[in-house]
Amino acid sequence: MAGHAQLKRRLSLPLLVLYGLGTTIGAGIYALVGKIAGESGYLAPFAFLLAAAMASLTALSFGELCRRYPYSAGEAFYVREAFHWEWVSTLVGMLVVLTGLVSAAALVNGFLGYLGEFIEITPGFTLVWVCLLLGALAGWGIAESVSLAALITLIEIGGLLVIVWLGLEQSTSPIITWIALLPETDWSNLGLIFAGATLAFYAFIGFEDMVNVAEEVRDVETTMPRAIVLTLLTSTLIYLLLMLVAVLTISPQKLAESEAPLPLVYRQLTGQDSTIISVIGLFAIINGALIQIIMAARVLYGQATMGQLPKVLAHIHARTQTPLVATALATSLVLAMALIGDLAGLARTTSILMLTVFAFINLALWQIKRRHVDPSGFRALPIWVPVVGFLVSSGIVLNELLRVLVG
Repeated sequence: MAGHAQLKRRLSLPLLVLYGLGTTIGAGIYALVGKIAGESGYLAPFAFLLAAAMASLTALSFGELCRRYPYSAGEAFYVREAFHWEWVSTLVGMLVVLTGLVSAAALVNGFLGYLGEFIEITPGFTLVWVCLLLGALAGWGIAESVSLAALITLIEIGGLLVIVWLGLEQSTSPIITWIALLPETDWSNLGLIFAGATLAFYAFIGFEDMVNVAEEVRDVETTMPRAIVLTLLTSTLIYLLLMLVAVLTISPQKLAESEAPLPLVYRQLTGQDSTIISVIGLFAIINGALIQIIMAARVLYGQATMGQLPKVLAHIHARTQTPLVATALATSLVLAMALIGDLAGLARTTSILMLTVFAFINLALWQIKRRHVDPSGFRALPIWVPVVGFLVSSGIVLNELLRVLVG
């Protein structure tokens, strides 16, 4: 009986948005602020704005595809429907899973680094129990695990908003002050903005994970597109305000030199110890790992239902109504990868592969729109949206590959 159970639609719009924010606003932003400031200087807020515009194209494509095909293993399913190439569909799905697993493993290792600042730990032993705990939470039940992730997301965003509030409170006219610091307008400034935007784009990767819980969302055709848009708008607003406060509080050069730029900003604003920001960073890291395991398990489940992976991964437990076998496999792989050690290079490689997936997704929507007549009443995107989304995603991939080859 357990094998015939189905995923239950328990996720509402607020929960789905918080899930999306948890996947998008990850621990990376705590370090990313300094690196983007180093690339773009006082123009860094513009870099985030440009990155948001680039990400929005693919986000809109995901929104329409999910309305057309509201199933788990979204990316793999979309590619299969567009091109009818089973091997490409399987490859895209596995790339999505690999990205999530490596990300979770890197986050678990990062969690150990932060945890070691507070208590003495045994790395190998701690890795095992942290991964087992994450696996248990991911298999607990979609509403329960996402509710916990949503709570942690609220804490995480709360920490960022505290920094924003402190910064804006201490500046009577932050926008005017910032404008006065901007360099004189010339074409060379565009290069600074683009350099920062390429890096800032990674801060928006994560919204695509939302489509992989499509079979557990209430009124998915309406809820999912709205949730994707709300997630992107909220992330953009928080990033813009945070970057504005950061460059007004600490010079871009000092931000770039800092390994922990946000705690540095907090100390400068309050004159107090920044332990609270580090603790929130701990929550952010473990939250990101939990969400990645949930996502990877759903993609494995979805691919199994499509016959691309062994059927046992499609098993749904009758009581928890979650894919426990897929969750156990995802958790085991995360543990194995985390024990390997330094995954920084692999994580960067999979980020490039994720952008390759984005290019496939936009190309898939273009092909579907070109081949099919939309049903009456269906609000479809203009065909230029996936075309430009493909050009942007593939352009970033080529730029990164050239940078690696030249560098």
